[in-house]
Amino acid sequence: MRSKTQAGERRRRKLITFIWIALLSLAVIALIYWEQTALLYILATLGVTTLLIVVAVSDLGGETITGDGADARQEPTTERSTFGSAPL
Repeated sequence: MRSKTQAGERRRRKLITFIWIALLSLAVIALIYWEQTALLYILATLGVTTLLIVVAVSDLGGETITGDGADARQEPTTERSTFGSAPL
């Protein structure tokens, strides 16, 4: 029963995403049609700035920062070359 609920939730989220895409596409087309490129330029700049801020504050690694130096105690990993074996 839970998988049905998760599938329905995914379908609903996809539908909402497609509605947002359609509405924003119509807004951009309307701004181009009425030659409001200055407003379109400002909105694009704000959108890119927002995206950069979201990426900057997101925790992409999923790691927590600790003050006890736990990361410094990890053993170094050996890296292998993808260009063949190392010369002897």
